[in-house]
Amino acid sequence: MPTHPGPAQPPTVLHLVQPVDGGVARVVTDLVRAQTAAGLRAVVGCPPGGTLADAARTAGAEVLTWKAGRAPGPALPAEVLGARRLLRHLRPDLLHAHSAKAGLAGRLAARGALPTVFQPHAWSFDAVGGATAALALRWERYGARWADRVLCVSEAERRAGETEGISAHWTVVRNGVDLAHFAPGRPDPGRDRAEARAVLPLPADFPAEGPLAVCVGRICPQKGQDLLLRAWPEAAAGLPAARLVLVGDGPDAERLRVTAPPGVHFAGAAADIRPWLRAADLVVLPSRWEGMALAPLEAMACGRPVLVTDVSGARESLPPGQGRLCLVPPEDPTALAKALGRLLAEPRLLAGLGEQARQHARTDFDVRRTTDAVTGLYHELLGRPRPSNQERNSR
Repeated sequence: MPTHPGPAQPPTVLHLVQPVDGGVARVVTDLVRAQTAAGLRAVVGCPPGGTLADAARTAGAEVLTWKAGRAPGPALPAEVLGARRLLRHLRPDLLHAHSAKAGLAGRLAARGALPTVFQPHAWSFDAVGGATAALALRWERYGARWADRVLCVSEAERRAGETEGISAHWTVVRNGVDLAHFAPGRPDPGRDRAEARAVLPLPADFPAEGPLAVCVGRICPQKGQDLLLRAWPEAAAGLPAARLVLVGDGPDAERLRVTAPPGVHFAGAAADIRPWLRAADLVVLPSRWEGMALAPLEAMACGRPVLVTDVSGARESLPPGQGRLCLVPPEDPTALAKALGRLLAEPRLLAGLGEQARQHARTDFDVRRTTDAVTGLYHELLGRPRPSNQERNSR
């Protein structure tokens, strides 16, 4: 009797990831959830710790340990060897390396032996200075030969790489957020804010009705909370009831907490940031560099306006016309203070900006569009057609 071949095995995608928390972890978790649902075998190789391993398992991925530090250093040869062992063990159909360290170790380990996607999530040479930045840029120019596609999260990130002489096959897929998860808690913004503030552990001296600015992000030089604290006294000078909350943890948290001006509360890390976003009148992120930050997208999806610095992805994030009010130069505490003070003093303006932001997020930043585009890129690189819905459902 003739034999019939069994169903084709689903492609295996190895996501090699460092760091294991923050926006990168959320992006990878969203990707593996969608890719598992689309019939791919998603495997995440990452260091222990952080939020990624548990979140990726819950999303349907297999998780393997890859020991790697966040910063470059003498452990790099061992990190490359560890990545090579993962590749030999799994024999994946495609490697997707996320951020600078995984991009470095993964590309050195694979050296073009299988289809490879490198996603910078912000360029490494923007994060450092001097000779280190020159060395990082030199590597990115060289390492691009071992990436079948460099995947950028904004046009600005792509242009920055191109301007610096990186010759690559580029694809731009903008970040997105889960619009079912990030949404206003109540249709009425005033009631939404009041209910969120009522359940949050705010200090007793925080006025219930005062203007509240919230900054969500890892407390580190990249996110610029030190600049925000320098700007806050001037921003709040004419607003005695205004308060600022920093949500997150990181290497600079304790140092900044000690020197913070009055009216500032450090809330620490939060498993669920939605109540903090909903409690805010304005969400601010004064980053020094980005690819396209997730926190502003999440805030806008919750119906809150954002104030951001003009780094990669920021202009592309904002609703049309909001750049003149909600965008300030990076590394400029004075401009940040003026914009903060002006916006917090006008609640009606903030309400209108927030509604525009909500509609913009729902139109332009649905994570399903992001994950579908990345999965489509995989099938393009693998030379395989997308499986039909019937094929996916039969698995």
